[in-house]
Amino acid sequence: MRKRNAGGPGGSGAQNAAVIGSGPNGLAAAVTLARAGVPVTVFEAADTIGGGTRTGEVVMPGVRHDICSAIHPMAFASEFFQQFELDRRVEFAVPDASYAHPLEGAPAGIAYRDLDRTAEELGRDGSAYRRLFRPLLDRLDGVLDFGLGGSMLRWPRSLPAAVVMGLRTLEQGSPLWNVRFAEDTAPAMLSGVAAHSIGTMPALSTAAVGMVLSVTGHAAGWPVPIGGSEVIARALADDLLAHGGRIETGVRVRDVRELSHFDVKIFDTSARDLARIAAAELPARYVRQLRRFRPGNAAAKVDLVLDGPIPWADARVSQSPTVHLGGTRREIAFAEAEVARGRHPDRPYVLLAQPTEFDPGRNPAGVNAVWSYTHVPNGSTLDVTERVIAQIERFAPRVRERILDHNVTTAAELGEYNANYLGGDISAGAVDLKQLIARPTLTPSPWDTPGHRIYLASSSTPPGPGVHGLAGWQAAGVVLAKEFDKLLPNLSLSKM
Repeated sequence: MRKRNAGGPGGSGAQNAAVIGSGPNGLAAAVTLARAGVPVTVFEAADTIGGGTRTGEVVMPGVRHDICSAIHPMAFASEFFQQFELDRRVEFAVPDASYAHPLEGAPAGIAYRDLDRTAEELGRDGSAYRRLFRPLLDRLDGVLDFGLGGSMLRWPRSLPAAVVMGLRTLEQGSPLWNVRFAEDTAPAMLSGVAAHSIGTMPALSTAAVGMVLSVTGHAAGWPVPIGGSEVIARALADDLLAHGGRIETGVRVRDVRELSHFDVKIFDTSARDLARIAAAELPARYVRQLRRFRPGNAAAKVDLVLDGPIPWADARVSQSPTVHLGGTRREIAFAEAEVARGRHPDRPYVLLAQPTEFDPGRNPAGVNAVWSYTHVPNGSTLDVTERVIAQIERFAPRVRERILDHNVTTAAELGEYNANYLGGDISAGAVDLKQLIARPTLTPSPWDTPGHRIYLASSSTPPGPGVHGLAGWQAAGVVLAKEFDKLLPNLSLSKM
């Protein structure tokens, strides 16, 4: 292992900190600590930082795809990113259309940032769709706090917002989910967003994820980072280094005792990886709880290079960088249920990103780098290329003729690429109601473990998966208060 800073002098107070993992949560924790004057070193097993925010050449030389996350609904919604002023540090393209949902034999559903415009294109269901979301948008800050603010065992900042959000989640997470709608488009749109959570539906957990993501789509939008997702990690790393922090790549921490000369250890790892690495310094009961924290179903990824735009049957689909493929609500629910049963659906749900139109300078002219993933059982080794392309072609006839090359990453290979993605579980733990409340254990402060100065700051803690930095920020707040007797620091550019 490379040479590292020695720990501080002896005494009762903590002196320095190590962060294990350089995903958005790990970097958020490190930035927050460094801004508060804590010496911090980040250790990353891979040769590049970023975790879920990496960009690289995965299909053809000179053509760059996002390796994990591609479009970022939380970039403007996350309180951490708001305080960090990410929108001033990173250039984003913010399309009018947050996502598109093609259908066979009918116009696609388009979710615009403008709720009224979205509703106007939904025909008979427009008014019902508007009534579903208008009260949430009117209470946006409270809704985001309720959905993203931390442990579900805390009291929400806005009780009215929590009640409105809760009622809509209950509706969309139960057999009542179609009561307010008469046609297929609006329900399909809602299911396409809810499917981001990789779970069965209707269910309260998938509905909650879907409602939060939908609200962000009708508020600030779903932005595309210019230059690829790696620019988000780079912005965080630049701030960390500017405030005295350190980053060491190519260093895999296998045992917490390797970091004995650091006073505080913060893990941006899955709950199970924490149990594996830190078992020697954690109570046996807690280790058992971490090992019982269930992995979720998985993602398998197909990256494509096309010689031009996707020839969508409904040309309006090209207006959005994010496209949900899967057909009607019934079809999507069936596909996700098949995955939960351990099967590979013939017509899977596919999440597709087409950022080229919105970030044309990322790749050579005339090249369209298309990102997509589908859901599969955990640990799957199936090559899903044909099923994914067939779903794209279902809504974009003759798309095969435009494909120059492709690369598939199975769920098992995703797990090998990133240890946090056990078996391809990109959520670091199944997103169901039980594991949203007890993530990974039932406690008001799940970032604080019973181990001595050991903390967890990954998607295995609230608010769960996504590129938002909130788990790391929350963990850093606990660390600062408990170990350093400090408050959360100002993160703005003016305090550089």
